[in-house]
Amino acid sequence: MTTWVYSFKEATGKKKELLGGKGAGLAQMTKIGLPVPPGFVITTKTCLQYLKNKKIPSQMWEQVLVNLAKIEKETGKGFGDSGNPLLVSVRSGAVISMPGMMDTVLNLGLNKETLKGLITKTGNERFALDAYRRFIQMFANIVMEVPLEKFEAFLDSERKRLKIKDDTQFKARDLKKIIDHYLVIFQKETGQTFPQDPQKQLRAAIKAVFDSWNNKRAIDYRNFNKIPHDLGTAVNVQTMVFGNMGDSSGTGVAFTRNPATGEKKLYGEFLVNAQGEDVVAGIRTPRPIKELEGVWPKIFGQINRIAKNLERHYRDTQDLEFTIEEGKLWLLQTRSGKRTAQAAINIAYDMVKEGLIGQEEALMRIEPKQISQLLHTQIDPKAKIAVIAKGLAASPGAATGQVVFTADEAEKKGKAGQKVILVRPETSPDDVHGVLQAQGVLTARGGMTSHAAVVARGLGKPCVSGCETITIEVKKNHFRVGSETVKAGDVITINGSTGEVIAGNVPMIEPKISSKMKTLLAWADKVSKLNVWANADYPRDALAAVSFGAGGIGLCRTEHMFMEQERLPFVQDMILAVTETERVIPLKKLEQFQKRDFVGIFKAMKGKPVIIRLIDPPLHEFLPKEEEINQKIAQTKNKEEKDRWQKMLAALEKMAETNPMLGLRGCRLGIIMPDIVRMQTRAIIEAALKVKKTGQPVKFKIMVPLVGILEELKFVKNEILIETKKVFAQRGERINFEIGTMIELPRAALVADEIAQEAEFFSFGTNDLTQTTLGISRDDAEGKFLALYEDLGIIKTSPFQSLDQAGVGQLIILGVERGRKTRKNLSIGICGEHGGDPESIAFCHLAGLNYVSCSPYRVPVARIAAAQAAIREKQTE
Repeated sequence: MTTWVYSFKEATGKKKELLGGKGAGLAQMTKIGLPVPPGFVITTKTCLQYLKNKKIPSQMWEQVLVNLAKIEKETGKGFGDSGNPLLVSVRSGAVISMPGMMDTVLNLGLNKETLKGLITKTGNERFALDAYRRFIQMFANIVMEVPLEKFEAFLDSERKRLKIKDDTQFKARDLKKIIDHYLVIFQKETGQTFPQDPQKQLRAAIKAVFDSWNNKRAIDYRNFNKIPHDLGTAVNVQTMVFGNMGDSSGTGVAFTRNPATGEKKLYGEFLVNAQGEDVVAGIRTPRPIKELEGVWPKIFGQINRIAKNLERHYRDTQDLEFTIEEGKLWLLQTRSGKRTAQAAINIAYDMVKEGLIGQEEALMRIEPKQISQLLHTQIDPKAKIAVIAKGLAASPGAATGQVVFTADEAEKKGKAGQKVILVRPETSPDDVHGVLQAQGVLTARGGMTSHAAVVARGLGKPCVSGCETITIEVKKNHFRVGSETVKAGDVITINGSTGEVIAGNVPMIEPKISSKMKTLLAWADKVSKLNVWANADYPRDALAAVSFGAGGIGLCRTEHMFMEQERLPFVQDMILAVTETERVIPLKKLEQFQKRDFVGIFKAMKGKPVIIRLIDPPLHEFLPKEEEINQKIAQTKNKEEKDRWQKMLAALEKMAETNPMLGLRGCRLGIIMPDIVRMQTRAIIEAALKVKKTGQPVKFKIMVPLVGILEELKFVKNEILIETKKVFAQRGERINFEIGTMIELPRAALVADEIAQEAEFFSFGTNDLTQTTLGISRDDAEGKFLALYEDLGIIKTSPFQSLDQAGVGQLIILGVERGRKTRKNLSIGICGEHGGDPESIAFCHLAGLNYVSCSPYRVPVARIAAAQAAIREKQTE
């Protein structure tokens, strides 16, 4: 018989993949004797079976009832018993933490009869009524999909009528009225009376939590974080303990280390006389955990001891949820704490120094993509700023954008390329799609462990929460702070590191890599087999690459040097020239520019290898658009200028191609116009000799793009060698370098053994190789159908973001095998966008490449990912 349900006591030793993170944590805490309310876990396997068949598996319900009976025996309470009622929480628990993305139902088991029993048993009518009010609202919203606003609007009207700010100020008679109205809303919205059978309530709640695995916010979160959609969620059914029983009760969240900075100090928040949802949902602004010592000193000491023990046990920062019920502490969850990139670095480094973990384990604790968060812009400390409000510093970094008040508007404008700040009274999980597209988040309510803060930190976006000095009026599309009104569309800046809200744009600066991060990156380099290089087109890029630890430049795109405003006219003169003679003067000028750039790059790299790609794009890319040229012809009165524009139009028409990506570009352009190849070769060689003469080592390679036929490479290589000999003869000195090619056509990969006869190195240009293999244009596909493909599950992710390993990847493997069959020690790397993608880097490691090359700002990400790939391979040996 399949076991679908495990009690916390029976679940010890079962895999996290089966129990989910929350269930595994509860089982482990139960095992080591910590105060955990009794409960059981319905496995992730059950969820997957339910989602597949749209019905609960046979025997699951019987197992639920068996485990309910165990809880009844352990607690002395009865589920549905009007004398001593057992109430339970029903909560999700994914394998990979997805805070706030799925659903929870609390106080389940209450009805008109058990409500009376709870009042009699506790002697606290107000508490019992408050619990029932909360349950009706949660059950209606989560299980029956009644909009939360229906209840919140009435609750808000009652607050205003009674002139109260805090829900704890509602008296028993007020709550009775609220409950009666809630039951009317429920019947009106669902066409049913509120269910009174606790078993029916439980069955419906379990289904709702399973269904929440596929709600929009959960799918969006998984897509953004590249979490597989086939994991499912466990369901945890646990005895309710109550933090809302009065001033001797409370609830809170505690991290064993600060999740924003990594500081080794208890961090978190709590509320007196509240339930857990009040903290994480941002309904009330909680108090810092350090203030708990003044309220309940013994419990504060107990939490501190438990936090230290759990951190030692798990050897990682823990995120705890706790409830205090009439002076007794209960633990409701422990899991690995979500943390910012800076905190992740600091915690990993500190734990190595404390002897908790080793260097390789520390590296595996770092999420490579999270490293890019350390490159967040920060507000220039010298800038004069107008602070209009201040809240809690919930997620570090700074962002500027137009104010929007709804998640839908944030999503719409963000996808259109506009920078926006999402401003909300508080965020809920339904706002995730807006948070994903916003530059940052500002909320009027909620603490540093509220939904907005947790999601923003996970996404690496700045967040200011609990900014209670602002009054947000969503329907009027503005917020007020003092006498000032900020409207939708106005620009503000938020500083998630200080909690400041600032009017208008503010000057920003780029952050620097900390000494701890440098140490971790040094540990990474020790274990990596892949070298990490950078794509850099200018000396400034090369300096940035070196500062981030790049071992070389894997792609220097020479045509980018042509795009500079002072150079473009000479490029256009070269294009308009009809003969080689006419091209001499503009080419000579471009040679001077290129030589100057190469000198700067070689000096910046100080002997590290530089791979220089000869001109690649079609020449029409250096000309204005046809519409602009026609406009200039119509407006220009000067005959000489008009003639030039007309020549440009004629050249554009002559060069027009149906599909320029597959037209006259790359080595084909070099074959048609070999004087361009000769000019670039001269600039490279002379720059190298000039730097070498200063005593600084120079190491470079020349790369011929878009080769698909061996004879193409032979032709261009011959031009390079002829020109090189001329320069050597003129200068009376020599320098060694290699000539290789970019593999970006399927045919090149298939005949790599032939091409390796002439190529001394390969570099896979995975951007174009992806386009030519899949037969799609990146510029068109990404805007028109790739996003839909992801939504429909046709592809897991864009092949331009993460390498298509089943297709493009196989061509790479083939190219490596065939190339090295001809030239055993052939150096091979990749230089497309994939060079900074951790999954693609892992593939490159297994494929036996020598290096990956990415943008300078992704170099730290790639260094960590390369180390992790080597560690994983070692672990599987």
